[in-house]
Amino acid sequence: MALRATSFIMACCFASAAAASEGLIAVESPYNVSETIDRLEEAVKSRGINVFLRLDHAQSAKSVGKHLRPTELIVFGNPKAGTPLMECAQTAGIDLPLKALAWQDAAGKYWLGYNDPRQIASRHAGDKCGPIADNIAKVLGSLAQETVQK
Repeated sequence: MALRATSFIMACCFASAAAASEGLIAVESPYNVSETIDRLEEAVKSRGINVFLRLDHAQSAKSVGKHLRPTELIVFGNPKAGTPLMECAQTAGIDLPLKALAWQDAAGKYWLGYNDPRQIASRHAGDKCGPIADNIAKVLGSLAQETVQK
């Protein structure tokens, strides 16, 4: 009974931090979009993880005469983490390297979001890659918390 109550409480807390999109984990950031991505990039590089791309979606929209609230994407990864997931389920490579998105919502709040590695693993291999995805999820969660901490 206590385990069920604890699970319910954790699910409610998690749901408040997660965006409506299935498999997207989102945490509110006290920093604007560029600062959030700068902080994430610094945290990623400090762990020896490669940064492959940084894309400013709002700037791209502006280049074609469109307006988009601040939105930036960063693509990063490390073969030490990604390869085991692809060894378990090779098609997971379509979702790798990892990505994170920072955006400003309509209310002016800033967010950092990323795909839940457990959702990626489930999509490609059911539960057989769970422990690998759990390890990646721990790292991503740590990176996200480091990024948004004051």
